Amino acid sequence: MKMLLSVVFATTAMTAFAQSKAPVFTTIKANPITSVKDQNRSGTCWDYATCGFLESEILRKTGKTVDLAEMYVAYQDYLDCADYHIRMHGNSRFSEGGSCDDVVSVIKRFGIVPEEAMTRPGAMVGDSLANFNEFFPALESYINNYANSTQTSITTQWRQGMKGILDAYLGTYQKEFTYQGKRYTPQTFAASLGLNWDDYVSLTSFTHHPFNEWMVIEAPYKWRPRPSFNIPLDQMMSVIDNALAHGYCVAWGGDVSGDNFSRSGIGLALDKQKAYSLAGSDAERWLKLPKAQQKSKLDSLGVDAPEVTPTQALRQKYFDTWEATYDHVMLIFGTAKDKNGKEYYMVKNSWGDYGNYHGIWYLSKSFVAMYTTYIFLNKHALDKRLLDKMAVRF
Repeated sequence: MKMLLSVVFATTAMTAFAQSKAPVFTTIKANPITSVKDQNRSGTCWDYATCGFLESEILRKTGKTVDLAEMYVAYQDYLDCADYHIRMHGNSRFSEGGSCDDVVSVIKRFGIVPEEAMTRPGAMVGDSLANFNEFFPALESYINNYANSTQTSITTQWRQGMKGILDAYLGTYQKEFTYQGKRYTPQTFAASLGLNWDDYVSLTSFTHHPFNEWMVIEAPYKWRPRPSFNIPLDQMMSVIDNALAHGYCVAWGGDVSGDNFSRSGIGLALDKQKAYSLAGSDAERWLKLPKAQQKSKLDSLGVDAPEVTPTQALRQKYFDTWEATYDHVMLIFGTAKDKNGKEYYMVKNSWGDYGNYHGIWYLSKSFVAMYTTYIFLNKHALDKRLLDKMAVRF
């Protein structure tokens, strides 16, 4: 995951995919991205996806391939999150999760470093991938000891102790470093990347807030109260399509927890009642099957699985009843179609070389319409009418 390469996709899926009987997709358009990374045993999809998004932005603007250090972002963000959690006396969430806004907020305040300037974690020597199994429970316990303190006052010395934990597990970063023959600090390196950190906006689509207004999404992992602009569902989908058509990638936050998201590389907004019948069972017998067998039967339908028709009301219902939660972030970079001519978004995940498409997922447009919590993109990809409503200027 440490070497970043520009990914160029052929117009048809590779023969190896077909040999494994995976559905074959034909690429319609694929914008340049960097290589697939692996978040490994860490809840940092928000970090990997947004760094990947920003790397694609650097590629688009400058043609340069850069490997941004995800653990540098995590280091700074967890310090910020701990500050907030303690100021809230423990009445907030302190966890591994986050959102796209967190990454840009960190870079604006603290800069960023390339992967090679982030010293490998001492406790993870021999494992170059992030492993939070021991690290985060220890950090969480440490911070909650202060956040939930019954003392009438506390000192700020907890920050020094927390930095010691972060140094041990995430690694230390160099305050000055040499990159491609030039000396940088995190701040000057961020300034050298050619991006305007104020260019990035978040959009969403829910009916429990008015459309065409800013709202804070009520999702546990969005601990920073950064607002998203609320627009109708069809407009949100048009924003994605328009951005991709004009060469922009889109960071996507949403739900991948259910049967709708196949671990083999496909996301569909399944119509489960119809799917039961196609998979050779009725609802009553289906529920008696072991979960693994249910999943296997659904996955076997592939792109022929029936989907629900996305509506604003159904999407809202899923969100309100927790059928659609915010639990993952990925990068939408292109479009493709299946054997039936149905269109999908091409998505870069952060699970390494996983699934039938080596880390790439194909999400149907119905899936994205139903399970998106928010999208995050460059405001220059938006049309002027929407920018005027947002009161965002170039």
